[in-house]
Amino acid sequence: MSERSRLALVVWGVLVSQVFLYPGLDETVTALGGGESILAGTWFLVAEFGAFVVCAVLWGIASDSLGSRTPLVVLGATGGAASYLAVALAPSIGLGFDVVLLLRVVGGAFTIGAFSLSITMLMDLSGGNGRNMGAAGTAIGLGAALGSVVGGQLTALHPLAPLYGGAALLAGAALLGATVPDRSSGGGLPVGTVVDRVRTRPKLVVPFAFGYIDRLTAGFFALTGVAYFRDTFEIDAATAGITLALFFVPFAVFQYPVGSLSDRIGRFIPVVVGSLLYGVAIIAVALAPGYYLAAGLMVVVGLCGALVSPTTMALVTDIVPATERGAAMGGFNVFGSLGMLSGFLVGGTVTELYGYFPAFLAAGGLEIAIAILASRSVHRITTTERESHLA
Repeated sequence: MSERSRLALVVWGVLVSQVFLYPGLDETVTALGGGESILAGTWFLVAEFGAFVVCAVLWGIASDSLGSRTPLVVLGATGGAASYLAVALAPSIGLGFDVVLLLRVVGGAFTIGAFSLSITMLMDLSGGNGRNMGAAGTAIGLGAALGSVVGGQLTALHPLAPLYGGAALLAGAALLGATVPDRSSGGGLPVGTVVDRVRTRPKLVVPFAFGYIDRLTAGFFALTGVAYFRDTFEIDAATAGITLALFFVPFAVFQYPVGSLSDRIGRFIPVVVGSLLYGVAIIAVALAPGYYLAAGLMVVVGLCGALVSPTTMALVTDIVPATERGAAMGGFNVFGSLGMLSGFLVGGTVTELYGYFPAFLAAGGLEIAIAILASRSVHRITTTERESHLA
């Protein structure tokens, strides 16, 4: 199996472990002592993603400074597996929901290391930035797709089964990650140098901003989208998982070819036009009068999202040299994790206050807004990078 395939499987395993929890989140949180309100589920997810925000860059800086990534990927996945197992065992040993949230924070601090640095290791490979980030995006999408379907089925067996399944997958990711050789530039740089170099690249703000909004929509669908389908169309957790997969399967399948295509035609059209279409499709889901039409529109949402995700990550790789990739991808994942947090909070809060349609309008409107506001910046970056590669 190639290094690209193994690294993609590590990314896939981390994503599956997370998404296992989404379709039956209400049942899992209730079994852990959190109650049945949407806010309890919100805080359960926020605890993990809050740690993602704090720790993503730290892992990246550490890998750039050490000039090594593989041991850190193994450490992150192993720690994540232990935390998932601890959360699953919490009710049986009398631990309350407040301790569960603390364990989620600890787990998030480890898991983001495995996730972010395995993507960084894909960035280190040759073969085209779009192609490598397409592999990462495909792994993310397929992980989310399988996780949403199997997670719903696991919840039907037992509310805590998704946690045990996630622990097993993260342990497997640690073992597989250990087989991948380091392709980082080696030698490392002082921490201060890494931080200063990344901070002096303002162009990174553009892919970071797109990453923030794109992950916001993912967080929105993981919590509010699932709740919308379950409440509006009265479906169970298993059906909700299948519905979520209607988004994630096309989102996954088309990322690798889109990433490869962007190596030839540039990033502008997939990023900007894709974001506009993505936002419109999100809003359309909430306007659908019946389940089958709404579910069909989830496929359209996934197709549009596949245009944006790999090309946005490829922009990061285009901008920074090899010695700064860990910190740069860590920064991208900080913004992405903040986006997921925002998606949970915005979706949950707006739904609680105003209802589902205003929440969908907010999520889709933000995607449209970033495409319009940042289109000129994306054009400048893509033009500059293409000219520098041709020079």
